Amino acid sequence: MSESEHPPEPSPGRLVAVLVDIDDMWGRRIVQAVSEYSHAKNWQLLIAPRDTQGRLRIPPQWQPDGAIVSMRDKSMVAHVKSAEVPTINVSGMYLDEGWAGHVATDDEVRATMAVDHLRSRRIQHFASYAPAIGRYNIEREQAFVSEVRKAGFQCSCYTNTKWYRQSTWLDDRQNVGEWIDSLPKPVGVFAADPYPARQLVEICAWRGYEIPEEVAILSGDEDDLLCESASPPITSIELASHRIGHEASRMLDQRLADRDVQQPVQRVKPLRVCMRRSTESRHISDPAVASCVRVIWESPPDRVEVRDLVKVARVSRRTLEQKFRDKLGRTPAEEIRRMRLEKARQLIVSTSLSIATIAETCGLSSGPYLSRIFRKYYGITPSELRSGRSVNV
Repeated sequence: MSESEHPPEPSPGRLVAVLVDIDDMWGRRIVQAVSEYSHAKNWQLLIAPRDTQGRLRIPPQWQPDGAIVSMRDKSMVAHVKSAEVPTINVSGMYLDEGWAGHVATDDEVRATMAVDHLRSRRIQHFASYAPAIGRYNIEREQAFVSEVRKAGFQCSCYTNTKWYRQSTWLDDRQNVGEWIDSLPKPVGVFAADPYPARQLVEICAWRGYEIPEEVAILSGDEDDLLCESASPPITSIELASHRIGHEASRMLDQRLADRDVQQPVQRVKPLRVCMRRSTESRHISDPAVASCVRVIWESPPDRVEVRDLVKVARVSRRTLEQKFRDKLGRTPAEEIRRMRLEKARQLIVSTSLSIATIAETCGLSSGPYLSRIFRKYYGITPSELRSGRSVNV
């Protein structure tokens, strides 16, 4: 084959700078989605390094065609703006930068999911812990407080605005410990993300509070390593980070084609509540029942049956049912139904899926059956919940 017969080398694609912290699961999933999109578009991704102050920065020699950025402070905004390239912001920090596109988590839906989950634990006292560490926006806490008040309750917020690095760990521990002391118990605390959630777990242990019997803790973001390695493991809200990365890539693609394209802010609904021991309604002393409850809540809702629990517990069905009645006041089948209804409620609130699809996803026989038992359990229909009415649990 002559040289002229060789296929031409593919031309290099757009250079896209990515300024997203990949030290946590949220950032890694966003960058993964951007990477997948870039392969389809023949983009070359430039993962930004850190400068001598530890800040993500675009080296002068890069000269990218566009950027996908997590803007968390004004210095980052100024740095990226000076590059004068089409930019999409994936941070939840709503910095009102009209020159950049914006894709972020829907804080209102996150708040609804958090309050619904805590109320399903029969919690009536609420608090929010969102210290100013520069990882999230104030709207995250404000949305939670608003949702608590809409449900007819009050919410206590931790008011110390010091950044962690401006005070010692002992100061933080003392201040937060005194705040926890002041809260009515039992209380459900919304922690803005896994870092303050872990701090709460540690401080509760230091002050002698039982989790979740006295203090139930829910993180507003999911990181499997941080949440699973806490003692007890922390319940969290899993964000649709991969979708945020994909939508940011798609928006940047549009801007690369037309810098003047109008793009409204996209708010992406979280995926689900990842329930762990930090919000379990009570400590279960019977190992067989505890194992079965964990299987129930951690399994896909359409794939767990009582016969599966009998195998887990290694006792007869009759014995298992008696153990459940003794420890929980309900049968294994009733606990499975509770789980399916809660998972259905989360999907009703956080997605636009049809009631029939939700019923199938959650292991319930049909849409009408879901509507009937949902109303019996919560006093409201799925349609009424989706239209904005509160659930009285």
